[in-house]
Amino acid sequence: MRGLIFLFVLVSTVACTQKPSDKSQQTKAAADSTNMAASTRHEAAIAPEVNPPGDIPDTQAFVKYQSVAGGFQLEVPESWARTENGPVSSFVDKFNGVAVAITSARAAPTVISARANEAPGIVSSGHAVTITDVSAETLPGGSAIRIRYTSNSDPNAVTNKRLRLENEAILLFKNGKEARLTLWAPLGADNVDQWNRISKSFRWL
Repeated sequence: MRGLIFLFVLVSTVACTQKPSDKSQQTKAAADSTNMAASTRHEAAIAPEVNPPGDIPDTQAFVKYQSVAGGFQLEVPESWARTENGPVSSFVDKFNGVAVAITSARAAPTVISARANEAPGIVSSGHAVTITDVSAETLPGGSAIRIRYTSNSDPNAVTNKRLRLENEAILLFKNGKEARLTLWAPLGADNVDQWNRISKSFRWL
C-alpha cells in the first residue's frame, strides 16, 4: 500500500513539474513570434552610399513616350527597361526608375490631402519610408503636388543588395483622373536636371 501511495505521489510530482515547463515554452514561442513580427514591421533605414551608383549621365538621350491606356506622354531615358500594365508604365535602369500610374479621382490633390492620404499610403507600402517634404508647384502639365521621401530599395534580383533611395512622387489631375509620376534613385545621386526634365515633359493627351 505504501508503495502505491509513493508511486502516486511521484507521478503527481512529475506531472506538476512538467506543466510549468510546457507553459514556459509556449510563452517563449509566443514572445519570439511577437518579436519577429515587430522586427518585420519596423524596418531600419539603410545607410546611404558614400559614392551612390545612380547618376544619370548628362549625355543621356531621352525619347518621347505615349501611353494610350493612361492618356499621357512624357520624356524618358532611352534604353531603360520598360514595363506596361494598362494605365501603369515604368522605366528602370539598375536602382534608377520612373513610373506613371493613372487612377480615378474626384478632385485635384492639395498639400493637405496629400499629407492625409497619399503620404501615409507611401509610408505603409514602402520600406523604411521617411517623408521629407510635401509642396505645391506649377508644371507645364498642370498644377502639381510633389512629395519627397527616402526609402530602402527592394533587393537587387542578382546581388540581393539594397540601397537607400531618394524619391519624388508628383501628383497631377485632369478631368477625373490623377497621375502619379514617381522618380527614384540612390540617395545622394545628382539627378536634379534629369528629374526636372522628366517632370516638366509630362502632358495629358
